[in-house]
Amino acid sequence: MDAPLAAGPGAARAPAGQAGAAARPPLVALEGVDKAYGREPPVLHGLALEVRRGDFLSLLGPSGCGKSTVLRLIADLIRPGRGRIRWADPAAAASLGVVFQDPTLMPWATVADNVWLPLRLRGLSRRTAAPDVAEALAAVGLGGRAAAFPRELSGGMRMRVAIARALVTRPQLILMDEPFAALDEITRFRLNDDLLELRARIGCTVVFVTHSVFESVFLSDRIAVMAARPGRIFGELAVPAPYPRTAAFRASPVYADWCRVASATLAAAMEQGSDDG
Repeated sequence: MDAPLAAGPGAARAPAGQAGAAARPPLVALEGVDKAYGREPPVLHGLALEVRRGDFLSLLGPSGCGKSTVLRLIADLIRPGRGRIRWADPAAAASLGVVFQDPTLMPWATVADNVWLPLRLRGLSRRTAAPDVAEALAAVGLGGRAAAFPRELSGGMRMRVAIARALVTRPQLILMDEPFAALDEITRFRLNDDLLELRARIGCTVVFVTHSVFESVFLSDRIAVMAARPGRIFGELAVPAPYPRTAAFRASPVYADWCRVASATLAAAMEQGSDDG
């Protein structure tokens, strides 16, 4: 495997193996981005990050390093204090879906109406949107639960509804902010598997925020490790293990090796953040 691109001290050596894939064309880049909230110390400083078409890119780092802020900047929910966000294709900026840690479903609306919401905001009637809603629900395995209400679903099923709502507009890019953090481990594993299968079918780019080394290695072909105080990219790891990735990959020596590399890089990033603070 290619050695990880170390941007800080203490970077670990990558395990040996096959060469990584050639770099994909860029989709969006954050260039020298600073962000602060009010009079607080900056959350991000000089952050540089490139998202490439077809990436499954995880942002891995400690609490407070600005991972969620990076997603909000890409989604244009907030603006940078300095620096810029550059889209290779401006149309892609209008074609993204967002999944938060909380599914944020409307409790009074059915599953189908929750998924319809983004299309409704675009002016599509329920009847016109119905085929797209049905397709999105089928994609996440909830084709038979369109008439259910959120209170009738498990936590994992509610998160599937949130993912279907993000997919219904057929986005080029999906931003996911720790969507599985509140779920039990077995459900989390299952949804990780389902997410990779879904991504393979629709071919979208994913930027995924997580605190979990194990989740980041399983899901990603690239991991950007962040340090805090202020938030910035400490190092980047390429994980060129082929897809599809299954339970057998989780049990493999290659997976264990990459988890050790990611853990060591994260530990070095946290140590540097502590020293800087």
